Amino acid sequence: MHLPAYSPRRLIGAAAMACAAALIPAAALAATTSPAAPAVASTPVCATPGLVIWLNTQSHPYAGGASYIMNFTNLSGHACTLHGYPGISAASLRGRQLGRPALRGSGKAPVVRLGSGATATAWLYISDATVYPPYLCHPVTAAGLRVYPPGQTASKVIPFPFLTCSRKLPELSVGWVQKQKG
Repeated sequence: MHLPAYSPRRLIGAAAMACAAALIPAAALAATTSPAAPAVASTPVCATPGLVIWLNTQSHPYAGGASYIMNFTNLSGHACTLHGYPGISAASLRGRQLGRPALRGSGKAPVVRLGSGATATAWLYISDATVYPPYLCHPVTAAGLRVYPPGQTASKVIPFPFLTCSRKLPELSVGWVQKQKG
């Protein structure tokens, strides 16, 4: 009787396939019989439709402008997170952007977990448009603020009339989202 001759390369490949085939059921069995690790629930990012975004119109005046507290209330029915800086710009009655979007602060923003019904805040700083020469600013009245929650591409417009520059001057700035103090 004559046995077929196989090359060493073919024998190694066949042995590797046989080992892999033998290990697959063992790995599956081990995965199902090992003690379960505690489930780590991943909290989703707060999506724009699940948030009510509003501005506390009680201003905190400073030389050359005023600061306001922007609020993000989670009404999604489940916990979610916010992390970073919101995108904010002045908007016309037709929703068109006026001037430059808000400059964002620097630093490492915390991750804020919002339970259902909870609120997070961010500071908004609005420079007085009258501090700029009219020929540079071209002042107009904004109808409100267009706000993008951190990490979102959908926005909401908040009614809030204020005098702003129609030219791209650094008039708005915003801080990161943080837990509501109170």
